[in-house]
Amino acid sequence: MTVLCAATSAAGRALTKSMFHMHWPSLKSIFLLVTVVLWLSAVAAGMRVLTDYSNRPGDVGQPRPQWPPGSRILRSKNLPTIVMFAHPRCPCTRASISELAVLMTQCERKLSAHVVFFQPEATREDWAQTDLWTSASIIPGVEVFADHGGKEFRRFGAATSGQVLLYDSGGQLIFQGGITSARGHSGDNLGRNSIVGLLSGTASKGELSCCSEAPVFGCPLFD
Repeated sequence: MTVLCAATSAAGRALTKSMFHMHWPSLKSIFLLVTVVLWLSAVAAGMRVLTDYSNRPGDVGQPRPQWPPGSRILRSKNLPTIVMFAHPRCPCTRASISELAVLMTQCERKLSAHVVFFQPEATREDWAQTDLWTSASIIPGVEVFADHGGKEFRRFGAATSGQVLLYDSGGQLIFQGGITSARGHSGDNLGRNSIVGLLSGTASKGELSCCSEAPVFGCPLFD
């Protein structure tokens, strides 16, 4: 009887040990699977937030329908004049300036262009002269200057970095908005195509009868 009990006890211990070794890898696999699922969920949530941010348009402000009097920016009397308002430290605006370079190539000799960089009061003279300033200044046909205190921004009613206003030779606003498809994204986009259409004579009657618009993607100018 003693021998039988001992044998039974030994068999029980062996079975328990066998079950432990059998289940531990399974528990470890389940833990690893849960960890991977949680990590993938966090990555997906982060990507969704970034996508929403990238595709969220900025405030267009209240662009003036007529070229504002008293502006330091010189409007051409012979060609349409395009003005881009930019914050020199907005990373999204890099794509806007890149698209401006493409636009100026597509519309060579068809418009006068300016890039106005915001500069806070009481800052060094070179505060606005970042890499964005350099990129804009080397585009053929584009004039660049700093707007101390944002006087021109307010005069024109611009609110978002990368915002573009296009006025015809008579000073009438014919386009307002952005020339990128999303924040920081270069490539084919509604804004640039609309401007090219207006300047090349391929715009629709609806576009010619009113001010064309496109969403602008960038940082707030006064934040």
